[in-house]
Amino acid sequence: MTQTASSTSLSALAQALQALHRPGDPVVLPTVWDAWSATLAVDAGFAALTVGSHPMADSIGRPDGEGMTFEEVTTRVAQITEAVDVPVSVDVEAGYGLEPAALINGMLEVGAVGINVEDTVHSEGGRLRSGEEHAAYVADLRAAADAAGVPVVINARTDWFKGQHGEEATRIDDAIARMQLCADAGASCLYPVGFHDEATLTRLCSELTLPVNAIARPDVDDLEMYRRAGAGRISFGPTWQMALAKVSQEWLARWR
Repeated sequence: MTQTASSTSLSALAQALQALHRPGDPVVLPTVWDAWSATLAVDAGFAALTVGSHPMADSIGRPDGEGMTFEEVTTRVAQITEAVDVPVSVDVEAGYGLEPAALINGMLEVGAVGINVEDTVHSEGGRLRSGEEHAAYVADLRAAADAAGVPVVINARTDWFKGQHGEEATRIDDAIARMQLCADAGASCLYPVGFHDEATLTRLCSELTLPVNAIARPDVDDLEMYRRAGAGRISFGPTWQMALAKVSQEWLARWR
């Protein structure tokens, strides 16, 4: 893939990525951070990838939470898409303060055909967007993708569970309501991020109207649970990189 990929070829990649989202038979998108990890995952047989903001930031010595510049993000994403020929989605955090068209066009220019956008605005003190505000941003992203002629796979994420927002008794209901607003606004899939138990994940998957992205730890979690619960997409967040770091520390300790 090259940075000059046509809208036709990008559209084909976006459509291929969307088609992989099958509730109950989830696509596993290893969360990569550079060309090396991306190539490793593709060589292992995975059909698509997602680029995580946390591991990518760690890989270039920046803090997560929009500690990277957008140029740093696009530089790294271009290296990844040049190294592999599978669809690539990118965690763009809350958008790096960019207008939707600039965000979408910036991603397409470096060959990404999916984005993961969250409702925590790190550049504004970590505030949580309201459900309506987040949905409006998703709607504008969809409009920008339509204008570019590419059906970008928009994975709308909420940190409602991660930040333990609202009342515990109504947290699932509240998260579903927030996510449904994003679905109605043009999202392609929904990401109520958190390490949920099977009952919670099953409810989220059954009540939301789009495929649900679940986070998993590749070294300890069970793919069959995610299938039973009805997940449509699985990603690793920073956990693959963290697991590699732990093993590496153990190996390196033998040589001190």
